[in-house]
Amino acid sequence: MRPYKACSCRDPETGRLLGKKCPDLAKRRHGKWYARYEAPKVNGKRRQPRIGPFDTETECKAALIEVLGQSGKAGREYDRKITLGEYLEKRHAWRVAEAETGDGLKRSTLATDREIIDLYLKPGLGHLKMVDQLGQDQIRELYTAIRQINRDPEGKRPSEMLRRLLEARASRDGERYSKRPVSESRIKRVHIVLNAALNDAVKVSKIIPENPAAGIFRSKGGAGRKGRAKPLLWTDERVAEWERTGKIPAKVMVWTAAQCGAFLDFAEGDRLYPLWHLAAYWGMRRGELVGLDWPDLSLERRRLHVRQSQPDDELDDVKTEDSDRIVIFDEPTGEVLRAWRKRQLEERVAWGEAWTDTGRVFTREDGQALRPESVSQHFARLVRRYASIRRHHAKGWTPEMIVNRARVSMHEVTMALAGPPLPPVRLHDLRHGSATMLLAAGVPMKVVSEVLGHASESFTSDVYAVVAEELAEDAAARIAAFVPRRNRG
Repeated sequence: MRPYKACSCRDPETGRLLGKKCPDLAKRRHGKWYARYEAPKVNGKRRQPRIGPFDTETECKAALIEVLGQSGKAGREYDRKITLGEYLEKRHAWRVAEAETGDGLKRSTLATDREIIDLYLKPGLGHLKMVDQLGQDQIRELYTAIRQINRDPEGKRPSEMLRRLLEARASRDGERYSKRPVSESRIKRVHIVLNAALNDAVKVSKIIPENPAAGIFRSKGGAGRKGRAKPLLWTDERVAEWERTGKIPAKVMVWTAAQCGAFLDFAEGDRLYPLWHLAAYWGMRRGELVGLDWPDLSLERRRLHVRQSQPDDELDDVKTEDSDRIVIFDEPTGEVLRAWRKRQLEERVAWGEAWTDTGRVFTREDGQALRPESVSQHFARLVRRYASIRRHHAKGWTPEMIVNRARVSMHEVTMALAGPPLPPVRLHDLRHGSATMLLAAGVPMKVVSEVLGHASESFTSDVYAVVAEELAEDAAARIAAFVPRRNRG
């Protein structure tokens, strides 16, 4: 187990590697230092891993002492040759096996992890040995390269790591994965997967003594961003600034009650209006709406059981245990859903044998399940259509001209022109709006938390209390302005 010196020179006649027999090893800067040690047997076979190369004998001895100390720990099989990619594959296989028994992670979580391993971790760092080669510098370089994906390189050639990441995206399923820049939240998700794997490598597999990814993630601004993005209300002042500059104040924006009502009035003739209604009034997530089955909905008792979700292309369990909940809805919502049930039955009769019986509440006209992303895209089109009608009218178009030229219904034109400006929000922001309007209406925090399927009242309060108060203030101001008083200026 003593350190030895070796090089990569070859015999000029035989071509064989000289290694420890090279005559030039006596020279000061020729060759590197290595060592072998006795490792725990695997399947009864003797193992003598080699460590190195090191520039000096002192470095080699220090590394050998560390290895001997670690390999002597109970239950440890110290494999210094395993790469990060190999370990990620082993760990993912274990997690898949656990999921198949019903005790592991949800399929959607495993699919996300698989995607992150294939697109980022293996192309970027998978070739590195977990011992000696994988460190903070390499991990930071990966995050830097990810931030450069699909951004203008300004004439610079991509780094080797960025090139590998781009190749991985181009080869996934035979087409380019995405043309959009990678968001900070996505990078944080990559970090979560890597950090968890390296924690397992330290505590469970005992391959490395410490986690090189611990504490190094930083968001785009430098310091790590704490908490989640809190919603802002689309007040009159913010709407006016958006109309003037096109700038959206924050990532998460919430409509006022008047704005939300204007959208629902506008979308009442849309086929998926009942879905928008449930999202706006009862804060159901997109995947929960798409995954809702008729057996989990009672129109007579006005109850629906949120117990499954379709966040992507496959049906899965709800997001958390607290998301599994019963929602008791109001009678007007019941009327909307009964009308939808009747319409779906009519579509089933019209399609005949071509109808696909998925059992879902919300489907396409032929009965097939909706795609979550398509639902979001359809919602965004409706919001844009509302805005375009108002722009056409501002240019002098009559309602009849808008109907004929923009190919919209007279109902949509009437509602868009009668309502307030409708600034952009995401479909998921209807859930945020539902929470804030419930709170502003005086519904207890505990009830709102249960309706939304939150883990605790404190979470609901932390995210929504401020905007709910702002919404209440906005409503109070509108009421004061609505009631005329002779003796008030």
